[in-house]
Amino acid sequence: MSAGTDAVAQAETDAFTLRVGTPKHFRWLEGIVKAVLVMNLFDAVMTLWWVSNGLATEANPFLEQIVTEHGFLFVVSKISIVILGTTLLWRYRTRPLAVFGIFAAFLVYYEVLLIHLSFASLLIGELIDA
Repeated sequence: MSAGTDAVAQAETDAFTLRVGTPKHFRWLEGIVKAVLVMNLFDAVMTLWWVSNGLATEANPFLEQIVTEHGFLFVVSKISIVILGTTLLWRYRTRPLAVFGIFAAFLVYYEVLLIHLSFASLLIGELIDA
């Protein structure tokens, strides 16, 4: 093999084994994962409350039937799925794609949190006006 071929092979290998993060970064990332878990719990409880009171429907078609028929199972399922996903992402936290996944999950749950708070604000506003 030539030196140029060796460099290309090494670059291709590095692209698949690229590692990221320092202990300080991982402390921040751990906080983000914990925030995802807390926001997931909040989402599960609020969704169950909205659906139980006939104010909303579950957006996830896989959990839609469970939330209406088995509230506790819905909460446990929703929390378990996210715990499994975040555990997998945390396990591979030194890889850029896993870090991207953690941030993506955070952004999605942050948006869901804002939706819940916005909806609650509208309901409170209607109660005050009534």
